[in-house]
Amino acid sequence: MENSGKKFDVIVIGAGIMGSATAYQIARRGHKIILLEQFDFLHHRGSSHGESRTIRATYPESYYAKMVIESCKLWEEAESEIGYQVLYKAHQFDMGPADDKSLQAVIANCRSQLIPHQVLNRHQVSEKFSGQFELPENWIGLWSELGGVIKPTKAVSMFQTLAIQRGAVLKDNSEVCEIRRDDVSGEILVGTANGNRFLGKKCVVTVGAWMKKLVKLVTGLVLPIQPIETTVCYWKVKEGYEAHFTISNGFPTFASYSQPYVYGTPSLEYPGLVKIAVHGGYPCDPDKRMWGPGISLHALRKWVEERFAGRVDPNGPVAKQSCMYSLTPDEDFVIDYLGDEFGKDVVLAGGFSGHGFKMGPLVGKILADLALDGEAHGVEMGYFRMRRFEGNPKGNVKEFADQVTFATDCD
Repeated sequence: MENSGKKFDVIVIGAGIMGSATAYQIARRGHKIILLEQFDFLHHRGSSHGESRTIRATYPESYYAKMVIESCKLWEEAESEIGYQVLYKAHQFDMGPADDKSLQAVIANCRSQLIPHQVLNRHQVSEKFSGQFELPENWIGLWSELGGVIKPTKAVSMFQTLAIQRGAVLKDNSEVCEIRRDDVSGEILVGTANGNRFLGKKCVVTVGAWMKKLVKLVTGLVLPIQPIETTVCYWKVKEGYEAHFTISNGFPTFASYSQPYVYGTPSLEYPGLVKIAVHGGYPCDPDKRMWGPGISLHALRKWVEERFAGRVDPNGPVAKQSCMYSLTPDEDFVIDYLGDEFGKDVVLAGGFSGHGFKMGPLVGKILADLALDGEAHGVEMGYFRMRRFEGNPKGNVKEFADQVTFATDCD
């Protein structure tokens, strides 16, 4: 390894939101870092592209609520540095049956975390949102102050730009096929399919839907992280109601705690269209995706028809986009050291299960802490340990894949 330009303090593999935020955090601390991406930068083959992601602090789990609150501060900090906006603040509206345990846990967390909120009955919901939401008799609504829409491709580009400004090296079209200890230096050697090799004192792996494949290639360990292909849908607002569904007129980001679990955002990226989608999908090989046909839309059509008082066309989405989740059995993240021969020199972060993007800035900070300091600061990491699935039947990869097979007819 004669080329000193190929020696780094930290090598980050994967340039989605997590890897890009990590590169920024490490570079701003003055360390020499390279960020490697297997495809073009800002590609659409993974989980960090597209037009919108929701940010909300309404989680049944208290630890995620805390992480989102901290992430909001970091989003704003990065925006102030770059000089443009990627987070568009809105309110958040959650709804569901009054006896739904997850929704009740969300309400309890709003109280304990002192998040400004209101619990509303169906009549109060209709009044607050001028009749835009219609809830069944036994449903309640939860309005909370902390919500909004993140522009994902723009956000990833922001962190990459900030990292470059602080001296980071970025290389795309660099598929990693080797991670091992160098025989001479004892440092981490990372090799790519195009023949490049890099040495790093530390390595961070954030490859999204490719995590299971890469970890198995490097160590033989099979993590229960299942790639899921999902479909994001945009529905047309009926003529005369377009302005009612915008952030400026108070329309919120939203989630429905029922079957199916539905989420959405105000009309922003596509005027006159509102994003309404189902949390779910079907297992896929990230290198051999079907790019559809997507999950069944029958239940979602019914939901749109019943919830929006006839103001959104329920006949079907007018636009669809394909995306991927990296789903763990418990839908908690995996953030940990790879261990064994790598000890604390290789850090993994994956399995963000369709809800991690909003916490990207904080995850980047956590990964920088783990790589540079040997520990994370201010975050309870016990929920995210890699080996929590050992001896747990839910950690069986085949059984897990069978459990997350959803309907695939896009009728």
